[in-house]
Amino acid sequence: MTQPLLMHINNTVFLRDGNLVIIDRRCFPHRIEELICRDYEEVARGIEVMAVQGAGDIAITAAYGLYMAARDLEPQFTDPEKLRISLSTVKERLFNTRPTGYHLGALLNKIWSRIVWERGGIAQQIMSFIAEAIDRQQKRSELTGRWAEQVLEDGDKVLTHCFPGSALLYMLYFAAEKGKKLSVIATETRPYLQGARLTAWSVSQLGIPVTLISDNMAAYCMSANMISKVFTAADRIALDGTVANKVGTYQLAIAASYHHIPLYILGYGGPDRNCRHGRDIPIEYRDPEEVTSFAGSRITGKSVVGFYPAFDLTPSHLITGVITDRGIFGPEQVGDYWVRKPAEL
Repeated sequence: MTQPLLMHINNTVFLRDGNLVIIDRRCFPHRIEELICRDYEEVARGIEVMAVQGAGDIAITAAYGLYMAARDLEPQFTDPEKLRISLSTVKERLFNTRPTGYHLGALLNKIWSRIVWERGGIAQQIMSFIAEAIDRQQKRSELTGRWAEQVLEDGDKVLTHCFPGSALLYMLYFAAEKGKKLSVIATETRPYLQGARLTAWSVSQLGIPVTLISDNMAAYCMSANMISKVFTAADRIALDGTVANKVGTYQLAIAASYHHIPLYILGYGGPDRNCRHGRDIPIEYRDPEEVTSFAGSRITGKSVVGFYPAFDLTPSHLITGVITDRGIFGPEQVGDYWVRKPAEL
């Protein structure tokens, strides 16, 4: 079975000749185009304009930006404290590119806490941490996918929203390996169409039947018995079980609850241990023109304004389970992730 391009981050974000190459996801699936980033500011802009998408991949991309800044700045400083101060500005710039997501800030903070400034070779230290993070992320995605596969039954009709990342693809891949017959419905996910361009395309590469719907069709499909389970990812999970994910997730959760359809969150590396309540999660608001325009053309009157919160918050009582690399948790027990040891599958 063919593994989709988006199952492995090294396929889409990597260094070449000193530059960071991002396979521009805005061009999928019709074209495979490279966005070449020569410095950290170009990396930051690449994240902001959605050339890279998916919480884990964004985090790795930001870490590469920090590496490139360290590489470029380190020869200019003999005092490690002055280098640290200069790089802290870079870290803050990268941190603020996507404020709702947990993984970006968590990875940058983890790398920052491990740098030994007096030792020198800061760029190489950061690069070694990135290599560890990529390996950890790949294993985490695969394990999450293995746990998720266990809740799938033969004949399941899966609804997904936006691009839930490689764990979704691993889940489907492992289910197909076991002979489970599945079908997938993907929402198109306006305004960037991640569901159409990334999810549906990737699922089709697995040879699994996939149907694309517009975002406002999900409840109808539920009422017509076209959906048996819902899977989404999470850009951040609070300790109270609230999930921040692509806007539209909340309304899917309401509809799924009404129709008694289980909703599972692919939670990868668990909740943000520093975020106790959903109300503490900042919501990113993007350019309203991303709603009032489509494919470069305005779709409404000149005086009409747009509104675009990029994420919404789904409360824990609407969630069946949070699936992580350490197992499956009830949403209100998701904080136990940090005390549970990885379990054998």
